[in-house]
Amino acid sequence: MKDYQNLIPILKKIEKLSESNPISIKKALSELDHFGFSLIALILVLPFMQPFPVGPLSVIGGLTIAALGMQLLKRKPFPVLPQKLLIITPSNKSWKWITKVCIFIIYWSKKITKPRLLWFVSNETGLRFEGGIFIVGGLLMAIPFAMILPLNNFFPGIAILFATIAQFEKDGFFIILSIFWIIFSIIYFSLFFYGLYYLGGEGMQYLPEWILQFTQ
Repeated sequence: MKDYQNLIPILKKIEKLSESNPISIKKALSELDHFGFSLIALILVLPFMQPFPVGPLSVIGGLTIAALGMQLLKRKPFPVLPQKLLIITPSNKSWKWITKVCIFIIYWSKKITKPRLLWFVSNETGLRFEGGIFIVGGLLMAIPFAMILPLNNFFPGIAILFATIAQFEKDGFFIILSIFWIIFSIIYFSLFFYGLYYLGGEGMQYLPEWILQFTQ
């Protein structure tokens, strides 16, 4: 894997180019073609880590990250991304935000990480953990919530983000943090669906009474 410090000047170049011409994800990733799966996942997950759902794009993005995880587990040499995602063209403002956040992540990850718990990030075991987190996190992001559930992309996105940092810095502790956020996301979504089921059951129970009130 290339040193992800080299990502900063490339992102700044993409940001600069987007000031005069729209830059699609396909064009941006062509600038990153010599980087590995973790860096591509980092770039893809950042736009979806917002407090509120971003609609159908999160489904495409989540499935793409899950597909990256599958490709990792199959030991594919290069990432293969769907055309629907590649043609998305973020605005210059979005590219500026992505660049700013990447610089922030790189700066602070250097300060708070260190090589440890190497079993979680080395060789086949590391690939299995990273690929599995990409798959589960991506599928959780892909669950369509329209504008109903806040932070539905953010929590699994944090898991994916920490998995990429774990590989960048060979810090197995961040794999443990990723697993925690995957479990937290599953619990969060389960409580939401249980709430929907419970409220739906309560609604059906009182539906005849509501109809009677409206018809009087």
